[in-house]
Amino acid sequence: MGLARRSGFIPVAHGLLYMAYLEAVASSTGLAIRTVRAQRRLPRSQATGTTPYVDVVFRDLEWLVWFEMYVPYSGISGGWYGSECPHCLPESRATGMVRDVCIVFGDLERLISCDWYDSGDVGIVSQDLGRLVQLGMSTHETQDRLRVHITDAEEQRWEVPYDLLPREQPPPPGAKASSSPFTVSEYAGGDLIFSFTSDPFTFAVRRKSNGQTLFDSSYGTMVFKDQYLEISTRLPKTAALYGLGENTQPGGIRLRPNDPYTLYTTDISAINLNTDLYGSHPVYMDLRNEGGEATAHAVLLLNSNGMDVFYTGSSLTYKVIGGVLDFYFFAGPSPLAVVGVAYDLSPAFISPPELNAVLTYLWYSSVLSQLSKLPLFPSTTGFHQCRWGYQNLSVVEGVVEGYRNAQIPLDVIWNDDDHMDAAKDFTLDPVNYPRPKLLDFLDRIHSRGMKYIVLIDPGIAVNSSYGVYQRAMAKDVFIKYEGKPYLAQVWPGPVYYPDYLNPDGVSWWIDEIARFHELVPVDGLWIDMNEASNFCTGKCELPTNHSCPIPGSTTPWVCCLDCKNLTDTRWDDPPYKINASGSRAPLGFKTIATSATHHDGILEYNAHSLYGFSQAIATHKALQGLQGKRPFILSRSTFVGSGAYAAHWTGDNKGTWDDLRYSISTMLNFGLFGMPMVGSDICGFYPAPTEELCNRWIELGAFYPFSRDHANFASPRQELYQWESVAESARNALGLRYKLLPYLYTLNYEAHTTGAPMARPVFFSFPNFTSSYGLSTQFLLGGSVMVSPVLKKAATSVKAMFPPGTWYSLFDMTKAVVSQDDRYVTLDAPLNAVNVHVYQNTILPLQRGGTISKEARTTPFTLVVAFPFGATQGDAKGSVYVDDDERPEMKLAEGEASYIEFYATVSGSTVKVWSEVEMGSFSLEKGLLIEKVCVLGLQGNGQGLAVEVDGEPWADAAGAHFTESHAVMHQEKLEGGNKRTSMVVEVGGLSLPLGKTFSMTWKLGIKE
Repeated sequence: MGLARRSGFIPVAHGLLYMAYLEAVASSTGLAIRTVRAQRRLPRSQATGTTPYVDVVFRDLEWLVWFEMYVPYSGISGGWYGSECPHCLPESRATGMVRDVCIVFGDLERLISCDWYDSGDVGIVSQDLGRLVQLGMSTHETQDRLRVHITDAEEQRWEVPYDLLPREQPPPPGAKASSSPFTVSEYAGGDLIFSFTSDPFTFAVRRKSNGQTLFDSSYGTMVFKDQYLEISTRLPKTAALYGLGENTQPGGIRLRPNDPYTLYTTDISAINLNTDLYGSHPVYMDLRNEGGEATAHAVLLLNSNGMDVFYTGSSLTYKVIGGVLDFYFFAGPSPLAVVGVAYDLSPAFISPPELNAVLTYLWYSSVLSQLSKLPLFPSTTGFHQCRWGYQNLSVVEGVVEGYRNAQIPLDVIWNDDDHMDAAKDFTLDPVNYPRPKLLDFLDRIHSRGMKYIVLIDPGIAVNSSYGVYQRAMAKDVFIKYEGKPYLAQVWPGPVYYPDYLNPDGVSWWIDEIARFHELVPVDGLWIDMNEASNFCTGKCELPTNHSCPIPGSTTPWVCCLDCKNLTDTRWDDPPYKINASGSRAPLGFKTIATSATHHDGILEYNAHSLYGFSQAIATHKALQGLQGKRPFILSRSTFVGSGAYAAHWTGDNKGTWDDLRYSISTMLNFGLFGMPMVGSDICGFYPAPTEELCNRWIELGAFYPFSRDHANFASPRQELYQWESVAESARNALGLRYKLLPYLYTLNYEAHTTGAPMARPVFFSFPNFTSSYGLSTQFLLGGSVMVSPVLKKAATSVKAMFPPGTWYSLFDMTKAVVSQDDRYVTLDAPLNAVNVHVYQNTILPLQRGGTISKEARTTPFTLVVAFPFGATQGDAKGSVYVDDDERPEMKLAEGEASYIEFYATVSGSTVKVWSEVEMGSFSLEKGLLIEKVCVLGLQGNGQGLAVEVDGEPWADAAGAHFTESHAVMHQEKLEGGNKRTSMVVEVGGLSLPLGKTFSMTWKLGIKE
């Protein structure tokens, strides 16, 4: 296996001579040639089965000739089935006098791709050219993960920078071998088996435990060119796929065949469906159920170049405009195990002794996920309020007091760009946000435990009197075009973009954040417009005949620079056009020109989708270095690994019922992408929501991991206290959220340590419940709390699906749904109510709640123990993590954090609840107590309570007491009118130290 390289032009006359040569070849091999005139833009088609084909394309500005060769049956089944160019060939455009010739031979046993292309494109060629593919494998093998890395072994190709996303690097091009070559075509490591064929080169990954093929590149032709990579895999039609974002998926979380999936970071409103949005996450999860047993795996293509992914239901094809094929296969086999496995990339290579033209690297690793390791302060799991259009500080103060007076929880108040002086980063408006008054305001809210976060955009105003700009120019930190800073336009007018791939750019950014923090002690930063967004397109200059920005303009988003489109380079106008913005827009449309350069000559063409990710890393470094406290960053643009540094909101949505529904799928997708802290603008960014919609949105949004109301300046005010009915819904829904804070904070700890999402699709906990595979109107918080919101106008009930078992209402624990199958159940849902249930076998830690998380997290705990309805045998478990809220890392350390696991059993008439404590001194120092244990699903009342603390009888047991009430189960789901009864048994009057192990037992008085 090797690479064919040709440069220069093939004149038409030479092409005709080559045609004669091909005719001779055809005659000697039994092939037939047919010549046709063809359109300049070639259609695509697919060769199927074992069809061999040869396709020859000649092209110039005047004409295009297209040849096809037919192979008669001679021991090889097939025959070219159509008259269209194979789908493996990308579209290309002739410019000037450049002419392309592309020849492809292909069948199941051979693949030749030879390119004569002035840019030096690269193709994969077969053994006929005298080279073999070689494989490298590491000494590190585990069950979890496999990596296949395909690149050019002779020349360096673009990859996601290894210092940006740390992982093991392959040997450099031309490096010598360090060990023996592979001598067999199949290698097993843990539950994943890698196999390959060398002529033509294809590879497959299958699962050892059940023999399932997870990826098989022999489905289609592999193409490996300078600006075009293509690879396909076949899929079983029963596979359920998820991921491939960021986009708004109207059909729900499960990917739909033939929907477009384009990945390229773009500032386009989230109201645009099935379109590339702010982030790029080239990963999908594949969930299969064969014989009633579910298995899941994930496939990540670590590539930052723009790409289209075509999913047909039985196949998946990547079409990528650069970089390398760097695949990671995550074995699972459960959905939770898939996302909990590492994307941190760190084992070592064993290299073959001879690096040929195309190298495939293979290795395994088991390091835990780095993608979602963002530790959050508890206020982050509280409620947030923002608006673009808080014109002055008095308005912000009024918002805080409005929430306080309405007794609606609020932890974080935000400013969009209203606090800035003329929309310039790291400044304050001296009139509307005078620093002395702002500092006084921050002192007051900080004393209550509240936080303050502001927005910054990456574009730095071109203004010679602006200190931030002066220091940036002095350090030469901007992205360049033709050796000068690339000029664009965003909110302050003409701007330059900092280069976060430049070490000097990062240090300058860190310094500017430190300077701003001295000016205003903000608690976090919101980095917006970082796709990067640009109001203009192409190469721009400052206008000479008018001002820019236009004074007093009411449309500052309209370009006022003098610009011209860029189409004269292969980076601005590549051969293959991805479906950018849903319309094959130019790559540089309303963003940085793709022929612009970063540090060390890195092309924007390659690094475009990394811009927001690199900015988040630099911002995280800056904030983490301030006072050694835990940072919080909210980023609009994201990439693989962003979850280690930033949270995400889903961008500009609308206040519509459809957008309310779409928000669930987008939130769940980001859990798959390793970004657990995510949510949508509650009530919609624009236009004005209805009162009813805002009621329903806070009932859902109260359970987003990131819960924030945010609106456009042109919309009416929509803080939750603006309508009394919405205020009531907010007090109910957020009231439960604030009781659930210890559970949510523990989920954040699990996300930080294991990569597990906070909000999860139902199939994460119930992978064998196939009816949930497309369920996108309900979701789980953690493994066992189900949220079933109202998503339709004028509805007073909601149809919900519950996996088999008992589900108890968290608003009224005497009510339960007992499910035996996948039928929907109708739940009452009046305007101010939302249905939230906890699953059997769970111990849920709650606190009393409050209106600020700092206060709520000091209140006593209640443990809700959920057994199956009417259980005489059963068990349950749960956990809670608590810490000091400020340390940069979330980790167990004596005196700084505690982790407590809870267990419970019922066996006949005996109930036992107990705890196991790690690092209990922190909880003891903070005086955290358990005041109540509420046990659901029992068949009798309690009597004969015995309690021990640290193995000794509890001295204060005399104050403990039982309270019982009857539980009512939802009859709709039961067969035969089952009349079982159940009791809720509450043990109150407790004051058990959370930081000490305890055990309590009692007997049940069985009721007839």
